[in-house]
Amino acid sequence: MTATGSAPSAPVPATQARRVSPLIAVLLVASAVLLLVSIRLPWWSITMWAPQYPQGLTATATLTEIVGEDVAEIDELNHYIGMMKLNDAAKFERSISVPMVIAMAVLLVISIWPRNWLRWVLRLPTVIFPVFFLADLKLWLWYAGNHLDPNAALRSTISAFTPTMLGWGKVAQFHTYGWLQAGFWLALAAAVLTLLTLIPFRRKGRTA
Repeated sequence: MTATGSAPSAPVPATQARRVSPLIAVLLVASAVLLLVSIRLPWWSITMWAPQYPQGLTATATLTEIVGEDVAEIDELNHYIGMMKLNDAAKFERSISVPMVIAMAVLLVISIWPRNWLRWVLRLPTVIFPVFFLADLKLWLWYAGNHLDPNAALRSTISAFTPTMLGWGKVAQFHTYGWLQAGFWLALAAAVLTLLTLIPFRRKGRTA
């Protein structure tokens, strides 16, 4: 007796169904390394020039503090117009930044294995982190320049302002230039690499 119809296909072994893509694994591990390296690097800086400071005054933001030889001088100038000290800004964010970045790196490595919606949950923090950093930086620049102490000695000489985050700006007699630094660019590279791992592609008739 001749059997009709096609024979049922053999079930796919669980080990094959869950096979990890080497390319995805490499991208995610590279992203995790970039995040960890960014912890030790500067993320943003601003330099201010005025006739009395032709060499410029520079403050650099890392994930944990504002550093630089000129920070004390900038704080003293800010004091006269009623502006908060540089390291009084974003205290909460800076207190959790290092554990948060380490956690994101760990989540990236863990996300190598899930092949469902969980991988999105584990990888998305890395993708959105650079955007969060820029938004938080902008918020604190606005807050610092728009909440000046009305009792400061020279408060009446300056109106509320928002320091320019990226590019050239001007505050009173000071010309300023702010720009992103190596730590941010590494985090952005990690975000791009991670985003690439979430783009579906086909290989040998199946979606990776």
